[in-house]
Amino acid sequence: MTGTLSTSVRRRFVVRGLVQGVGFRPFVHTLATGLGLAGSVRNDTGGVVIEVEGPAAGLDRFAHRLRTDAPPLAQIAEVAATDLPPTGASGFVIDHSRSSGGGRTAAAPDVATCADCLRELVAPTDRRYRHPFITCTNCGPRFTIITDLPYDRPVTTMARFPMCADCAREYADPADRRFHAQPIACPACGPRLEFLGPAGRRATGEDALAAARGLLADGGVVAVKGLGGYHLACAATDEHAVATLRRRKRRGDKPFAVMVADLAAARDMAEIDDLEAALLTGPARPIVLVARRADVLAPVAAAVAPGNPDLGLLLPYTPVHHLLLGLPGDPPGPGPLVMTSGNLGGEPIAFDDADALERLAPLVDGWLRHDRPIHVPCDDSVVRVVDGAELPVRRSRGHAPLPVALPVEVPPTLAVGADLKNTCGLGSGRSAWLSGHIGDMDDLATLTAFATAERHLEHLTGVTPRYLVADAHPGYRSRAWAERHAEGRPLTTVQHHHAHVASAMAEHGLDGSRPVVGISFDGTGYGTDGAVWGGEVLVADYAGFRRFAHLAYVPLPGGDAAVRRPYRMALAHIRAAGVAWEDDLPPVAACPQAERDVLAHQLDSGLGCTPTSSMGRLFDAVSALLGIRQVVDFEAQAAIELENRSRGASPGDRAYAFAVQDRAPGEPLIADPAPVIRAVVADLRAGVPAGTAGARFHAAVEALVLVLAGRARRELGLRDVALTGGVFQNALLLASTSRALRDAGFTVLRHRQVPPGDGGLALGQLLVAAAMPATRATVTR
Repeated sequence: MTGTLSTSVRRRFVVRGLVQGVGFRPFVHTLATGLGLAGSVRNDTGGVVIEVEGPAAGLDRFAHRLRTDAPPLAQIAEVAATDLPPTGASGFVIDHSRSSGGGRTAAAPDVATCADCLRELVAPTDRRYRHPFITCTNCGPRFTIITDLPYDRPVTTMARFPMCADCAREYADPADRRFHAQPIACPACGPRLEFLGPAGRRATGEDALAAARGLLADGGVVAVKGLGGYHLACAATDEHAVATLRRRKRRGDKPFAVMVADLAAARDMAEIDDLEAALLTGPARPIVLVARRADVLAPVAAAVAPGNPDLGLLLPYTPVHHLLLGLPGDPPGPGPLVMTSGNLGGEPIAFDDADALERLAPLVDGWLRHDRPIHVPCDDSVVRVVDGAELPVRRSRGHAPLPVALPVEVPPTLAVGADLKNTCGLGSGRSAWLSGHIGDMDDLATLTAFATAERHLEHLTGVTPRYLVADAHPGYRSRAWAERHAEGRPLTTVQHHHAHVASAMAEHGLDGSRPVVGISFDGTGYGTDGAVWGGEVLVADYAGFRRFAHLAYVPLPGGDAAVRRPYRMALAHIRAAGVAWEDDLPPVAACPQAERDVLAHQLDSGLGCTPTSSMGRLFDAVSALLGIRQVVDFEAQAAIELENRSRGASPGDRAYAFAVQDRAPGEPLIADPAPVIRAVVADLRAGVPAGTAGARFHAAVEALVLVLAGRARRELGLRDVALTGGVFQNALLLASTSRALRDAGFTVLRHRQVPPGDGGLALGQLLVAAAMPATRATVTR
């Protein structure tokens, strides 16, 4: 089309949001040329800039379809249009990317291999048949290979792979699906697979793949390089292989995730509803926690998830995964694969090849790797479906670094999160960018990974934080990191459970003008009185909170020792409830006599005891009291096993109940668990099954929430109830409590974008910090 100055209109569109790395420029090119419009499109650091020229009616259709027909992975936040003088331009081009002085656009997350690429992967006539790195504009690596924005091949780790003539032709062809696909590659010019095995064995290409499949089928453990790091893989049906991996990784009894070939294979193992199926097959491809089938058609080794009624399943999300599991016509392979993070327990995931070769050597029998560098590590996301809605357990690959929309503006701020399940976050304006899962901040390697993730997030977003915010716990390593790196910038601390409540409020778009009833139940949080909180009902907005109610304090004997040995917490609760330590009680029997004597002295004298109101520790105590779990291998194991035993059990006609003590003027209500503990002891001695007693305990916690929320409604007129904190990863409790609250006329705020546990804490920290007077004045409104 050749425009004329008398009939043409020219307009600039600046599109912001997730519009780079999703095929947006090729889409704009196709749309404009299809409408006969001239102009150009380019990426810049703020988004996508489009200039189009032609008849006014054509430009109006273009503006409408820009939103309605955008690529499936795009997320348009804003389109700003400006009229320009027409130039009489002809033709439409994709222009070179530029850096502008404006804000940064969103970087795209990594996306699972699309259906079109999979069809080519299995087609013998296609030139990318069995190519382990097949990708297009609609799928493949993004976040983990991007070194800078605006997004183009030179600022990805694909820059080291020059395109061959065939790829270059596809890249330049507007009619091709790989038009301006930055990770484009083929067997002639792309990355290469390599296998390293026992006795110095080395293989490449198809031989590497065959060697890895053979080693897995023979019971070996293989380190497999993926999008965001290395997995440790073994055959999920091989009891010896799984046990070997568990022992080498020092995993204890913590469940492994299992990768299966497709949805049909997943349904052979588990009961999967429509939402779970959509999550399993969606572009993010998280690990989905699903209930095992009673009539399992495809059993996995018992050591995959010992004693657990759930399985963590995921589908392949890279071509390498599909090839490992086997394509039609391939020789028999290892079958479903355990896929767990490439690390020892507590360490960050290995992603650098040299580091993986050293760190994973004691854990594996071979490596299947490739020469495409990973710029930033990113672990798998984990979700579950509760009461018909998605609940994030870990927000990472497939989601990071997508921004979370904020209901109020915040100044440029870095939130350093918590010490467990750490995720950091940057906030500016109406957006918060959260890192992928980093892990527990208990060693130098994790602290280094935290610093790397934080720098990368700053670089990608263009946000230079003027403020820092950390948890109020004086001993948190995340807080110490913030103090060391403040460099004169103000550092705010936020009470742990206040941040949890603020996180739930932010997800639901609340501006903080009206407080909510925050039910914040978890294991540990530093209280304003120096005690260990965790069973909190807060009346909170972003600017502050009032402690409306909490669990009665009991001594936490020995700190972390009571967390690792739930029988200690059980003995503390039993003693606080006025019940004697008799040998017929499982935690009494589990505690060695010498330790029992020391523990009695501690509880009597208060020596080495911190008072705690933790609901998480109460779950641990009940689990131990019912003989379910006395010593744990991983965080929340006792509570998880209590939930699992209680699922499907009926509480019957006997109810446990907390004693709610009226407050002194200005003081919070106290929910005393002693009557519950005494009732559990009575049921235990009466021979009531542990599952039944566990169901009664869950029902008692649900009833307590209803009672306390009801008091807040009567006294304060509040109807919004936020369910937050790690205890609300308990699907049984979350589902029943949500339903009961809704039935009672409350509006329930539960997590849907970030985890209710500490992985979502940074989001709440950002909102609380922004509401404080020192920072509120700096927000541009």
